[in-house]
Amino acid sequence: MLTSLAPSACAAPAVERSVLLQRLDATLQPERFQDYGPNGLQVEGRAQVRHLVSGVTASRELIERAIAAGADAILVHHGLFWRGQSACVTGWMKQRLALLLAHDVSLLAYHLPLDAHPSLGNNAQLAQRLGFSPLADGWGRFGEQDLGFVGHTDCPDALSLAAHVQQQLGRPVTLIDAPGRPLRRIAWCSGGAQSYFEAAIAAGADAFITGELSEPQTHLARECGVAYLACGHHATERYGAPALGAAVAAELGLTHQFIDIDNPA
Repeated sequence: MLTSLAPSACAAPAVERSVLLQRLDATLQPERFQDYGPNGLQVEGRAQVRHLVSGVTASRELIERAIAAGADAILVHHGLFWRGQSACVTGWMKQRLALLLAHDVSLLAYHLPLDAHPSLGNNAQLAQRLGFSPLADGWGRFGEQDLGFVGHTDCPDALSLAAHVQQQLGRPVTLIDAPGRPLRRIAWCSGGAQSYFEAAIAAGADAFITGELSEPQTHLARECGVAYLACGHHATERYGAPALGAAVAAELGLTHQFIDIDNPA
């Protein structure tokens, strides 16, 4: 049986849900982005928040574990509602919503704004995890809505870069190599950003990192001589939500917990 009681969370001071939402919106500025779904408060729970749980995707397992951990609000990158999906509340959607509503837990979701944030976002945090360094004038940006990042790596070639990424992210990497090409500029965009590859090439990248690989990118990599690394959608987007959650929780005096639901995708 699920419970929403956690002693450590109960001891924390309460903050109005509206204050948490304002802080998140002020940090990520979602109004700047054209996105695939609503950013911000997707499901309204109790008015006061003490314990904030962050995760990557608003799956049923994350919701169940957050409730068991005493969450008043859940902060995710992938929310429940997307443009073009069915509006019917049935099946898995009913199950997830029923849990949130029965336990009065808020769901807050930020998609592209969380990818793009210059320090707390998925791409900035991925760069920190992988030890990339900025260009002389800071992180370069490319692609639609400037979601892609450009910087430097100490890895001399694509093979050593792939081995380094695999070690740091803890999952296999699919590499389309460009043999003999030294790495001077590296571009990356977390998640399913394979369509950004051509923009990365135009930005002067010697290698491109993202989460997924589609059929056309193999040919582009071979023909353009730019290495392509598919490192996992989930694996490349595990770091923004906990960084944002921890930062906002510390600022507002909330307790925070990141719950990672394993996903091989």
